Amino acid sequence: MIRKLAASVVVLAGIFSANVCAADESDVNVLYAGSLVNLMERSVGPAFEKETGLHFRGYAAGSNKIANEIKGKLRRGDVFISASPKVNTSLMGADNGDHVTWYVTFAQSPLMIGYNPKSRFAADLRTKRWDQVLAEPGIRIGRTDPKLDPKGAFTVEMVTKAAALYHEPDLVEKVLGAPENPEQVLPEETLVGRLQSGQLDAGFFYSTETSDLKIPAIKPAPELKVQADYTLTILNDAPNASGAARFVDFLLSAEGRRLLAEHGVDVVQPTVSGNEQAIPSPVQAVIDAAQ
Repeated sequence: MIRKLAASVVVLAGIFSANVCAADESDVNVLYAGSLVNLMERSVGPAFEKETGLHFRGYAAGSNKIANEIKGKLRRGDVFISASPKVNTSLMGADNGDHVTWYVTFAQSPLMIGYNPKSRFAADLRTKRWDQVLAEPGIRIGRTDPKLDPKGAFTVEMVTKAAALYHEPDLVEKVLGAPENPEQVLPEETLVGRLQSGQLDAGFFYSTETSDLKIPAIKPAPELKVQADYTLTILNDAPNASGAARFVDFLLSAEGRRLLAEHGVDVVQPTVSGNEQAIPSPVQAVIDAAQ
């Protein structure tokens, strides 16, 4: 009886182990910039699953935050999508853990000032220069942490440029306060929800967010333009490298690029940085086809 029970346990354990492996092989874990939540979870992810039969598993946060979690071995994934090429370089080389060998820049999205149309400051934002309105007393502004998210760094860069352009030397202090002002700095993945719920009057967003979610927005003067340059890569220690390659293939395909454009992302010709020889051949083929 004991032998039969032991044998049954071994068989069941084997079945359980096989099912876990099968589940792992079908899951593709994509770590991506928080500004792409709506695009990834409601459009790209479901479309990828429908076409491939694989399971999309997304995790959204500030690009630098994700990179720090990867380096600290706090998070593991298959694909990493960042809003800035600089974030990828922080994961390249032996000193940085050799997590990334190559990356592809595939889309762009300029920084905008989005606002809640029901805000008491909405009328001013529609009629006055944005920097003047954002300096008004009582306005509630949302932005991301410049240390954890490229968007936060771009926000500081834009307001600094505006201070010089409009000859307002104290503009950064008036609009943003300290770089990590706790009254303004919020996790990227919560910023849109807080604006839409009325907790914020205005905030700094990429055009993909304002376009996709129908957020009224102000486009800064051309001299102030800063933008996200979206990149993607397959992490060197990806648990599901083959699934990751299929996701990258899908995102860079004609269908993937169509979905990106539908969600307000400026699709650009893919450009490769790093060791191009390390790119899987199927991925290289789809890059070549898109160029």
